[in-house]
Amino acid sequence: MSVPHLSLQTARNLHLAAQGLLKKTSRRARPGDVLATIQRMSLLQIDTINIVARSPYLVLFSRLGDYPSHWLDEALKKGELMEYWAHEACFLPRSDFHLVRHRMLAPDKMGWKYRREWMEEHAAEIDALIAHIQQNGPVRSADFEHPRKGASGWWEWKPHKRHLEGLFTAGKVMVIERRNFQRVYDLTHRVMPEWDDERDLLSPQHAERLMVENSARSLGLFRAQWLADYYRLRLPGLPGILEHLQEKGAMVPVNVEKLGPAWLHTALLPLLDNNPVATHSAVLSPFDPVVWDRKRAEQLFDFSYRLECYTPAAKRQYGYFVLPLLHRGRLVGRMDAKMHRKEARLEVISLYLEAGIKPGASLEKGLTSAIVDFARWQGAQRITFGLLPDDLFTAYRQGLEIDAA
Repeated sequence: MSVPHLSLQTARNLHLAAQGLLKKTSRRARPGDVLATIQRMSLLQIDTINIVARSPYLVLFSRLGDYPSHWLDEALKKGELMEYWAHEACFLPRSDFHLVRHRMLAPDKMGWKYRREWMEEHAAEIDALIAHIQQNGPVRSADFEHPRKGASGWWEWKPHKRHLEGLFTAGKVMVIERRNFQRVYDLTHRVMPEWDDERDLLSPQHAERLMVENSARSLGLFRAQWLADYYRLRLPGLPGILEHLQEKGAMVPVNVEKLGPAWLHTALLPLLDNNPVATHSAVLSPFDPVVWDRKRAEQLFDFSYRLECYTPAAKRQYGYFVLPLLHRGRLVGRMDAKMHRKEARLEVISLYLEAGIKPGASLEKGLTSAIVDFARWQGAQRITFGLLPDDLFTAYRQGLEIDAA
């Protein structure tokens, strides 16, 4: 069988189709779309920075359009979702508990996320904490007193926060909800009473094969080396897993312009026959699955990107919290933005177009729509602009008034 040859743009479009970003949704979002969208992506990375909408809510907005952010909180509270270390800290369907349980039972392999020395040194306190939860119910770290400043002058993590983080990584407690984005923990055996390690536990090899299958489906179009990053796997047995996926008919080989050999998940074959066209324009999170693997974003979209919020201000090239801009199947630019909630104003501090992207009517219309929708969803009634390309948004230099959602 001949190997299909795809243009680079077709490859991008197929990847965006798998991610739910090929076309703008044609209907209003429903509460059930939160779980369905996370199932489609497999994982939703968590980040707490809230200079604009927090990342997990933004990733959903890019796909669902206007929706109430509390739907995500409710999906966690209802037990549709869980939290654990996957790509990084992530929401994932609770039905995927079996994929990560082996990690919980081997926390020493989790690096900085688990410190056995701390857990052993404070074993009596931790046992007392578990007994407290057992007797009194779920807790937050905020329920416990904060220590004084440490010798360095900085506020230290309170001991109970460290205890809970260690118990979380070791699978002794789970996050059952978030209140004002603060984790609420309960004992795992109460959250998952139907689970039995002896009966239900998968071997690491079996679980990782299933993670790779999820990664292949969620990426849609992929090179072999992109698969491991999705769940942060080392995968020495990747060739065997790829062979298994091909034998079961889950993927077919393709050749992509500039990329070379790649794979296409067979769920996308009907779309390939109809020549997929991207029409969606959207503001993306820095932790969107499309860009969280920086090497993949550069190889597939020619988009060199890094998050600069941890870089000293004087050394930043683009800004503190820079958001990629998607337009018709291409990552066309990036913008540094801040939501001033008391003023109901979105400030676009700066916006940069990628090399080779020229302002035009289609681009301006798409980006205007994306930015206005993004602002309105956050309750903004006005958008102000700082640094802009010379020929973009010339009519909006004094700002843009918008109707609230």
